[in-house]
Amino acid sequence: MPHPPRIGDRPDDVAAPAFVGRERETAVLAGALAQPPAVVLLEGEAGIGKSRLVHEYVATGPPGALVATCPPFQESLTLGPIVDAVRQSRAGAGLPGLRVSSLVGALRPLFPEWGAVLPPAPEPLDDPQAARHRIFSALAELIGRLRVRVLVVEDVHWADRATLEFLLFLVARRPALSLLLSYRPEDVAPGSLLLRLSSRLPAGWTQLRLTLPPLDVAATAGLVSSMLGGERVSDAFAAFLHDRTDGVPLALEESVRLLRQRDDVVRHDGEWIRRSLDELAVPPTVRDSVLERAQRLAPAARRAAEAAAVLAEPAEERLIAEVAGLTAAQARDALAEAVRSGLLADDDRGRLAFRHVLVGRAVYDAMTGVEQRRLHQRAGAALERQRPQPVVQLSRHFQAARDVRKWCAYAEQAAAHAAASGDHTTAVTLLVRLLTTAPVRTPAAVPLAVRLATAASDRREPVDDLHHEAIRTLRDVLARDDLAPRAQAEIRNPLGRLLLQAGEFEQAHAELARAVPDLSHDPVEAARAMTYLGYPLQGPWPAAVHLGWLERAAEVASGIGRPADRLALTADRAAALVTLGQEQGWAVAAELPDDVTDLEGARQLARGLANLAYVATGWGRYDDAQARLDTATQLAGRTGYARLNASVQAIQAHLDWYTGRWDGLSGRVAALIADGGLAAMGGLEPFLVDGLLHAAGGSPRRAEQRFRGLLADAPADSIAVLPVSPAAALAALLLAAGDVDGAAAATDEPMRTIGAKQMWVWASDLARIRLDVLLAAGRAAEAAELVAAYEQGLGDVDAPASRAALLTCRAELLAAGGDATGAARGYAAAAAAWAALPRPYDAALTLERQARCLLRAGRADDGAALLSDVFHALAGLGARTDAARVGTGLRELGVQVRRTWRRGRRGYGDQLSPRELEVVRLVVTGRTNREIAGALSRSPKTVAGQLNSAMRKLGVTSRTALAVKALEAGLLPADKD
Repeated sequence: MPHPPRIGDRPDDVAAPAFVGRERETAVLAGALAQPPAVVLLEGEAGIGKSRLVHEYVATGPPGALVATCPPFQESLTLGPIVDAVRQSRAGAGLPGLRVSSLVGALRPLFPEWGAVLPPAPEPLDDPQAARHRIFSALAELIGRLRVRVLVVEDVHWADRATLEFLLFLVARRPALSLLLSYRPEDVAPGSLLLRLSSRLPAGWTQLRLTLPPLDVAATAGLVSSMLGGERVSDAFAAFLHDRTDGVPLALEESVRLLRQRDDVVRHDGEWIRRSLDELAVPPTVRDSVLERAQRLAPAARRAAEAAAVLAEPAEERLIAEVAGLTAAQARDALAEAVRSGLLADDDRGRLAFRHVLVGRAVYDAMTGVEQRRLHQRAGAALERQRPQPVVQLSRHFQAARDVRKWCAYAEQAAAHAAASGDHTTAVTLLVRLLTTAPVRTPAAVPLAVRLATAASDRREPVDDLHHEAIRTLRDVLARDDLAPRAQAEIRNPLGRLLLQAGEFEQAHAELARAVPDLSHDPVEAARAMTYLGYPLQGPWPAAVHLGWLERAAEVASGIGRPADRLALTADRAAALVTLGQEQGWAVAAELPDDVTDLEGARQLARGLANLAYVATGWGRYDDAQARLDTATQLAGRTGYARLNASVQAIQAHLDWYTGRWDGLSGRVAALIADGGLAAMGGLEPFLVDGLLHAAGGSPRRAEQRFRGLLADAPADSIAVLPVSPAAALAALLLAAGDVDGAAAATDEPMRTIGAKQMWVWASDLARIRLDVLLAAGRAAEAAELVAAYEQGLGDVDAPASRAALLTCRAELLAAGGDATGAARGYAAAAAAWAALPRPYDAALTLERQARCLLRAGRADDGAALLSDVFHALAGLGARTDAARVGTGLRELGVQVRRTWRRGRRGYGDQLSPRELEVVRLVVTGRTNREIAGALSRSPKTVAGQLNSAMRKLGVTSRTALAVKALEAGLLPADKD
């Protein structure tokens, strides 16, 4: 009786490879994920075995893993990988029993098939970022209800921006889960948000970067043996395969399958060997191996493989059969053959796909263009019957099939879906492709262009290639000869806003100005365009030009009937006027209601009050600013306006810096900075305050990095576009270090802009340091001209901060002219003005100048007594740098001062503290945070904080870089013989 065939008895009967050679990586991965929250970055080249390691962990590790896979497309539905993973995890179960909150109703656009069980959809939000934040919060809640312990996202190099933003959101939220992300480092774009996940984790998270190396010769032998019945592989054969495949598991597997199909390997004396070294030639690439094996399939199996390659995602047998044009019976046999060949495999959901995307791509690329288009058409026809319709896939298939009508229809639907979900990046990508590659006639192109411009201007990502691509696409549409004036205006208006975001001010001004005359049919948009033109944007236009546009906007707005629109325009006009330094802006602001009941109106009021609070802070109207912030906070909380709430907190931080409320300010600022989306929304005040605190607290290097970063990253279209505060702060640091030329360069451009636009209310910080710089450079005449221009430019405007600054500047001129007594009186008046605001830090610094004038005037006792008061005031604030300087001066006068700081333990500035140094020395030995905590009798949280602080001071973002930097800096003890 014949025995059943064993593996290897038939050339096409090869087993799937065993999981070999990854014992160390498996243990390290499991150990890291056992201590949440953690982010594990699993990196390696294509085919190296990342997915296999992930699947082995999921299969053998603790329960609670949710696996998402990013498809190899340029775009997908918003949060597509995460949504698909959640959908599959609840397949057939839906949501009953999860007890989700009403917030989860925001996920209806992402899970339309769950409409019967999801909570009702909340009211729509007018702010795109608030809508995105709400969806993220809802999805995070749903994942939490599913008791997910580890969120796995494979092929993150293909992730859409919304998915990466969601991962950053999860990290910022510090959920009780870990992230396992696999990717190819060579395919990560330079500006990818994945880089932030790998370098900017908040405190409390642990990070592991695990790079998979190729298999060695021994592991190669083990893998090949597992595919060939477990019998031994000859050393020569293993070495040969390793040399030809570099130990990449996918290449090894493909080569073994092809060699068996060729019958080029045989069993001899209990081991597998090659037939002949000279005769055997393993293909150098996976592609060649795949194609040769695909050609060995029967025609039906080959058609099934080609259909799977066109679909490019895991698909059910029925769908593959329909695309391939096979009957159900034919498909079963064909797919069975394709699976036996090792080209296809089924997943845990019963769907079929290529074992690796490279395999599918090789099959797809080998097809003729005609055949590709035919199968894409079939795929589109089959997917059209699915509910909900996969509109992004349909757009892709019909584009490849050159079915322009359906391509356009589904691309529009996909873009609308993405925009409604807050994923404006995907919407822009789809619309740009549609307008640039499809033969869209002008009547249809106009609404598409308007949608493109709107979606692009709603993106809050930094200006990037996609932003410029959208601008080029809109300009191409505008260049069409058959475009009516009204259609041109509807495109130029949002195009102008895009150009503002890109910092192309003159072109933005031109496009907005050209749009206004033909927007008479839409008075709201016309008034908005005029208000944008009224903002004091960087460019050659004096304040009179901006004021003219604001007057025209007021005329148009007066006839608008919808209260929410009228309120928004009034708030924006008021903010623009006071930004220009116009007192009348406060009168316009007084027209705003104290409260409104409707949701949209409440949000517009909250936004307007926040903008006015920002400007009031710049003017020095701190009580007014605080009152507006308090009301805006209440409205934001009542209406769920999350984005505005973050911006209000950012403005509050700046106000607290000015008014001396420094207790706990550093921690609040750090929390705001940890919110990865804050910078993208234009809330840069926490970064400024962080720099100011470091400058005052004895960390000038850290402060300088912050100020330079702000000057480079300040959003061009913000309501106050002049980066005066970081420029002034940077100049002060440089001047204190003796770099007069650098300080002058830092203040040149913002000072010129303030003078050209006559916006002197914004010069309270800048004018003082600019005056110091000019005097230090021996440019006394320019210094006098500056003070005169400042006084004339302020006129009778009630801007308390600028009034105090002007008094300080006048006193400084007297001191520079040798009138110490007059200068002392001037400084006393200025200090009183600062204290009345209140701005205690500036008051103390001004009193220091008064004290030094008293000393020069021969009033040593008065000067010393005043310096002593200043020392205690600065120490009480926590301004260590300034207090130390004053303390040195007092000791030179023979006055003993005690070095005590309000916050207790001394600061070490940019230097490592002894406790931080202990942690660094143990990190270098390879110990984990938990091991270090045990060795030093500290909590892991404390160790994590000290490690983060050490990394920040040394300017590194990884443990390896920290070790290198510590060794280079001589911070570690030398080895002893």
